[in-house]
Amino acid sequence: MSAARSFRSVLANRPLVTMASGHFAVDMYSGTFPVMYPALRSAYGLSLADVGLVALAYTAASSLSQPIFGMIADRYGTRWIGFTQIWCAMLFATIGFAPSYAMLLALAFLAGLGSGAFHPMGAMEASALAAPDQANTSMSMYVSAGTIGFALGPVIGATILWLFGLHGTLVMLVPGILIGSYLLRVMRRRPDAPVRQRPARRSRAAIPLGLVAIVVAVMMLRQVPVVGVESFLPTWYAELGYSSAFYSTLATVMVLSSAVGALGVGQFADRYGRRAVILVTMTLTVPAVWAFITFPGPWAFLFGAMIGFLASSSGPLLLLMAQQLMKGSAGMASGLILGFGFISGGIAVPVLGAAADASSIPAALYGLLGVVALSLAVAWFLPTESRVRAVMERRDAAAATPEPAVEAVPGRSNAA
Repeated sequence: MSAARSFRSVLANRPLVTMASGHFAVDMYSGTFPVMYPALRSAYGLSLADVGLVALAYTAASSLSQPIFGMIADRYGTRWIGFTQIWCAMLFATIGFAPSYAMLLALAFLAGLGSGAFHPMGAMEASALAAPDQANTSMSMYVSAGTIGFALGPVIGATILWLFGLHGTLVMLVPGILIGSYLLRVMRRRPDAPVRQRPARRSRAAIPLGLVAIVVAVMMLRQVPVVGVESFLPTWYAELGYSSAFYSTLATVMVLSSAVGALGVGQFADRYGRRAVILVTMTLTVPAVWAFITFPGPWAFLFGAMIGFLASSSGPLLLLMAQQLMKGSAGMASGLILGFGFISGGIAVPVLGAAADASSIPAALYGLLGVVALSLAVAWFLPTESRVRAVMERRDAAAATPEPAVEAVPGRSNAA
């Protein structure tokens, strides 16, 4: 099947597109945060490290809660996934009205919980709804929808700040309420949804913890340069004297490029294998990051697009790899890979902020080159497609093995 026909086939999967629309909305909120940093610094008199803690509060809540919400999704399904979006929208809308810095941190944390609940549930649904021969492409499309939402966040955030100031966050209530309500209605009308079916008995084969740890480590490391550059891009370019229109557009170009990269890489991975594609894109990320930092200004649109296209594209491939290695616990796998991936970026922001306070933003960003090189070294140990299939077959075989009979106890009924 050609790439164009494969992509059209994925778009025809309406339940998958429905989940992707939810991913679009929830990630749009995350995308508005970096553009808000200059306004938050002015309103609360914050240092760069303080601003980094606001980002960490949101990211930590979203990240650390995802394995827990993933386990809940494995056990109870995803029927109420729309409510997680409504929660995120309501809390995010109040951030512009925070009376103090402490309350700002609290609201960011609570809003992050809504994002943390949505992501493993959405990824679990997306994986279950994908056709077997289009698994990478389908997951890439789902992830790219969130990336596009994140990309539009800076433009939407800059427009709202320009029109209404910080109190304009109230406008952000609208998309979350609308799409969240739509998801609630759709999920209630879907009795045949994969997660509604009685869950299969879990495999008694051991999860390959070493391989899963490698996948999680690569996801964590690859997230650091992306989040680091995107988080401090608005502040850096504001210090250089550029307008908010310039750096918000630059941020959007970077994130949209990552969406394009994820879509294209998914189809390449279906054809040539995930590991090879991940190694190639990570290798090319090193010069892209160096050029972006070294040549600020109009050239940043080219180099920023390269970073987005290369560095972010491996995300859906790693997510699907983790789900397959942990077959039978897709929610937990999604929570681990997404949660730890997000938290690494969240931790990196205040660290980079402190380094920038001590020196400069460009000097702090140059440190990201070492992180990219380390991620490439760890990615070398990722499993190939054949090895992942072997793990899945072992777990399927173990799940099919009958449970050992329970010996009857004299004088006691074994009936449930």
